[in-house]
Amino acid sequence: MRATAVRRTALAASAAALALLATACGGTSDADKKDDKDAAGGSSSAPKAPAEALTAAELEKATLAQGDVKGRKVTKAGPADEVPADGVTVDKEACLPVAHAMYGVAQKGSVATTKRKVIDEPKAGGKKSLEDLADAEAEDAFKDAFDLTSTFVALTSYEGTAGPDAFAALKKAAADCAGGFTATVAGTPTKVASIAEEKVTGGDEAAAWTVTSEDDGDKAPFKLVALRKEGAVATFFSFNLAAAGGDVTFEVPAEVVAAQDKKLA
Repeated sequence: MRATAVRRTALAASAAALALLATACGGTSDADKKDDKDAAGGSSSAPKAPAEALTAAELEKATLAQGDVKGRKVTKAGPADEVPADGVTVDKEACLPVAHAMYGVAQKGSVATTKRKVIDEPKAGGKKSLEDLADAEAEDAFKDAFDLTSTFVALTSYEGTAGPDAFAALKKAAADCAGGFTATVAGTPTKVASIAEEKVTGGDEAAAWTVTSEDDGDKAPFKLVALRKEGAVATFFSFNLAAAGGDVTFEVPAEVVAAQDKKLA
């Protein structure tokens, strides 16, 4: 495959992924719900007493910052990318909690929300351009250049039992909507073909899934993670360009989740 064909294939394969993530990487918000219990790979129970919600200032201190995750760049999401709760619609009402988690929408009972983008730092590459590489070298160079995972993290503090409730609602929705659904944001529909449970640990409870989107027959995998610590809930929505093209597989962003868990401890 020539270098130009490699680039063309990459763009086509990742089109659906890029469209979804561009909308998902939202700015700051102040409305959500709380999360419930149990985790895929980690189990816990909801707090026996209502948790005291973190204030906006406390939440900001508990939010990921540059330097918290080795090999990743952490930046604030911009307000221009904000997705309001009423800006997300689904063809199956039961799937709304999943769509909200994908787009970082805060739920009822929230006190404050912060949002961050966490992106893998590019790997050190060679000096040759793709045009100067042999076919096999070009394909390897493409994989290395696009084998970068980007994660959108929304951290929300909740009143009382709202956090555990939101967590439980998300887990139920993910199970009920395993066969897929369609979410529409700003008039643009995104088809979710399937939702499969993954393993993750952390916080009082955590859960993770592979969310596969589909666009004109092209499928792209995403990772969705939910982490609850007392009255705070973090959602992580990740994609990898090379994985969108089917060239590599990527895992749940465990290091990012662990770093956020540590800051909430």
